[in-house]
Amino acid sequence: MAESNFIDYVKIYCRSGKGGRGSAHMHRAKYMPKGGPDGGNGGRGGNVILRGNHNYWTLLHLRYERHIHAGHGENGSKDRSTGRQGKDAYIEVPCGTVVYNAETGRYICDITEDGQEVILLKGGRGGLGNFNFATSTNQAPRYAQPGEPMQEMSVILELKLLADVGLVGFPNAGKSTLVSALSSAKPKIANYPFTTLEPSLGIVSYRDGQSFVIADIPGIIEGASQGKGLGLRFLRHIERNSLLLFMVPGDTDDIKREYEILLNELGTFNPGLLDKGRVLAVTKSDLLDDELVEMLQETLPEGLPIVFISSVTGQGLQQLKDILWKEMNSESNKLAAFNTQEHIVHHDKDFSLLRTEMADEGEDEDQAWIDDEDAEDVEDMEDFEYIDEPES
Repeated sequence: MAESNFIDYVKIYCRSGKGGRGSAHMHRAKYMPKGGPDGGNGGRGGNVILRGNHNYWTLLHLRYERHIHAGHGENGSKDRSTGRQGKDAYIEVPCGTVVYNAETGRYICDITEDGQEVILLKGGRGGLGNFNFATSTNQAPRYAQPGEPMQEMSVILELKLLADVGLVGFPNAGKSTLVSALSSAKPKIANYPFTTLEPSLGIVSYRDGQSFVIADIPGIIEGASQGKGLGLRFLRHIERNSLLLFMVPGDTDDIKREYEILLNELGTFNPGLLDKGRVLAVTKSDLLDDELVEMLQETLPEGLPIVFISSVTGQGLQQLKDILWKEMNSESNKLAAFNTQEHIVHHDKDFSLLRTEMADEGEDEDQAWIDDEDAEDVEDMEDFEYIDEPES
């Protein structure tokens, strides 16, 4: 089977640049026997910077670039010349990327906008040259400061798709068929569970030249929030959608119960998903007659818009688009979307499951793991304190 180009999980090693050493040079020139100290400062080391880029849709470009190194700062030199700053290293990521510490599982940052920049690792500050230490009582200091050391960290980059509508349903609920019927996307469609193994996006045309984006998420099964089936690997993509479209086939024995199972899995994975707007689509309705549809109406869940559709015959698709557009633009959904984007709370990864998660994603384990009881003792690197050090 061909390797997929949809990469939404990657672990990389990052290292910032170290600061250049300050110079302890003494000025020597004709007719100036006591020129004094003129050693320049060292240059700053390069930063490692994350930058959002709307031209990227996956993390594929980072899959084979696992080591990101920023440039080191150059040393200071005579005539008070400051060393050149180290070159910053930019990591371009798609919007919707969340970053975690790969050793502790702790949340670091979230990139949601095009052009947004976050300094992941700061470069070391350059050391001061000896001319900075000249005083009336110490007119010829023969020492300078060393540069600040570099920082290093292994991080997990995790992509969560940004879409207006996310499709939620069990395998073979007709999600991929609906995406192909509403948009120009062509996801794989077949009559067996887990046909869809990776999320896909489709742009749905609406009235007056307007459009919205729907995300086809691989099927969820009962227990997905505990890692069963495709489990946690794709549940995270639902978090970014402003509206959830639940899809249950019309020939299901108990539509309400299946809907409640799906809702429970989302709530178990992230309780905040229960606050999102919801629409229920009963699929494969071309198999139902009018009398059966009328009977099902009495057993369906209450409190949310419901529409009977058939992606094959086109039944109810325009009505579905009208309902989705109305719900997306409702004041309550806009407020919920604002709260999700502006006040979203990212939780640290479960440390006890972090190694298993990385193994499931195909990441190597060739790194020193921190014991669970020591995870709380891991702190960020403290600010470096300069000390005077004679130049060798």
